Amino acid sequence: MASDTFPRTSVQKLFLTGLLTLLPIWLTWVVVKFVFGLLSDISSPLVIPLSHQMAASFPHYLGWVKAEWVQAVFGVFATVLVVLAVGALSRRVIGQQLLRWFGAIIRRIPLASIIYDSARKLLDILQTKPGSTQRVVLIDFPHREMKSVGLVTRVIQEAGTGRELAAVYVPTTPNPTSGYLEIVPVELLTPTDWTVDQAMGFIISGGAVAPDTMPFTRAGER
Repeated sequence: MASDTFPRTSVQKLFLTGLLTLLPIWLTWVVVKFVFGLLSDISSPLVIPLSHQMAASFPHYLGWVKAEWVQAVFGVFATVLVVLAVGALSRRVIGQQLLRWFGAIIRRIPLASIIYDSARKLLDILQTKPGSTQRVVLIDFPHREMKSVGLVTRVIQEAGTGRELAAVYVPTTPNPTSGYLEIVPVELLTPTDWTVDQAMGFIISGGAVAPDTMPFTRAGER
């Protein structure tokens, strides 16, 4: 009986150790794969025809560029170069003028104008601190005995009473690009001293990357 229990316990420990070792690698792969696919898809309409043309022109030397993984790598590099070029251009006067011109065109398209303006405002908001509360907070979600990490995107007032309400974006794990939008009274927020980067690290890692202490109970509560 004891001999049967020992190997079973050893196998369970080995399995748990292997699972905990592979979990961060898997989470990293999920995030990198998402970003990798997104970047390669952006440039694929240009990269794929160009790679086929190169392979047709030099079939004995460049036939390998038609492979899907090669096209994906080229797409990522092409997109990164474009992003770097746009970043460098946006720091110059001519780049800022082009961005204003592009924004003016986008705002003439009904649906695109809403998406563009909303995205611009969200990015600008995340770079500044809100007036009456911290950026990273905890809210009672999905119920009062549990907390979720949220990002305050705006503080508004309730009609009639003037009470301050916070629009809080609650990212999901491990993909923070999806989540929930909650309207929470400011007095029900639990403030933190975390930065947005710390909050993103906490969310993407599933809580593995976190400070040793964190607030949970609001001031005045027990």
